[in-house]
Amino acid sequence: MTKQKSIIILISVMLISMLGTAGIALPYPVLAPYFLDSPVNELTHFMDIHPKVLLGISLAIYPLGLLFGSMFIGALSDHYGRRYILLTTLFGSVIGYLLTALAIVYSSFPGFLLARFLTGVCEGNISVARAIAAELHPHIDTTRAISMVYASTYTGWLIGPVMGGYLMVFGVAEVFAFAAIGLALAWIMVYFVIENKNTIESKDNKTAEIPFWQLIRQHNSLTLIKHKELMPIFWFYFLYSMGLNAFYDFYPVWFVDEYQADSKTIANATVMLTIAMIFISSFVVTKINRLYGEIKVMIAGSLILTLLLALQPFMSLSQTYTIFIFIGGSIAIANSMIPIYLSKYFGHLGQGKVMGLQVSIFCITNVIIAIIGGPLTILNSKVILLLGALFIGSSSLLMFYHRNGQNQMIKLKNQSSCP
Repeated sequence: MTKQKSIIILISVMLISMLGTAGIALPYPVLAPYFLDSPVNELTHFMDIHPKVLLGISLAIYPLGLLFGSMFIGALSDHYGRRYILLTTLFGSVIGYLLTALAIVYSSFPGFLLARFLTGVCEGNISVARAIAAELHPHIDTTRAISMVYASTYTGWLIGPVMGGYLMVFGVAEVFAFAAIGLALAWIMVYFVIENKNTIESKDNKTAEIPFWQLIRQHNSLTLIKHKELMPIFWFYFLYSMGLNAFYDFYPVWFVDEYQADSKTIANATVMLTIAMIFISSFVVTKINRLYGEIKVMIAGSLILTLLLALQPFMSLSQTYTIFIFIGGSIAIANSMIPIYLSKYFGHLGQGKVMGLQVSIFCITNVIIAIIGGPLTILNSKVILLLGALFIGSSSLLMFYHRNGQNQMIKLKNQSSCP
């Protein structure tokens, strides 16, 4: 592969990530106002359960599906090829969003949950895009490639909520239909741009003949937990993701409770958050990684984020817009280090599988925090945001404790890679 071809593939993966994430993020500013402020219907008041509890369940079911998908989609792409798996899962995502729109039209909460779960399973393909970017080395530096994919992902998080917030005037079901269009565009791009490189051809015959379900059982991302050297980064990211998901899932609820905000106000705050993410990922992450290394940046970034998240619930609306910029920058710094670190030092275990592990951890914590957070927000939505800050602070302390062991592993890895 030439460097020019690598650049074309990276740009394509970035566009695919942006379109896919925009489709995922488009409904986010819609759900909290829909469940909490919209007229009563059978979906938002299913079986007379409190709408905040139903919202928490709705927020949990998507990452639960994402968890199942991320456990095996990345590993399957190592085996069957990136293009084939991306095309299959993107098509499933389109169907999932259309079914979600139908469930809203018919006010079916069980149908809504089923459609969100299906969509989540298919969108476990996030790990595949990151694996493609990591494999562009040595033509494109791994840190640079992954940070640019993250920048495009954050761009999707910028475009999606803005579109969702402003498209809600057409109806909630229509927002999910627009999301399906975004994923359909991503499918078209994969079909015409990504090469049909089937990695199964490089396996021996015994591996190639493994039945599909046995392959999932033996090669899903969670099997990586048996590697003890992975455990410090596993637990760091687990605690970090618990805190990050507490913020992601429930700052819209806090906006509604604290300021009676509508979807446009939430979308505007999200713009401030994601603009900072895009800028930092594009222009800062690679430089600070070269200066300080992944471990130091993870610790510093998570500590700064802890302080900002602890302050945020006590800010006025105008102050919140400002602090969201710094929160976004801190998230971009700490977040980008995880896949870079995993790719560099554990990529030999399978890039798709390793990236799938990261997504799996994120999804597990998203499910947990969504279930916990729904009831807590009935008491006070500030509680769950402060709990998120506590989790992230704990992650930084954990990594600080394990830093010497991780640095020693990095040193040994670098020595073994020298000619």
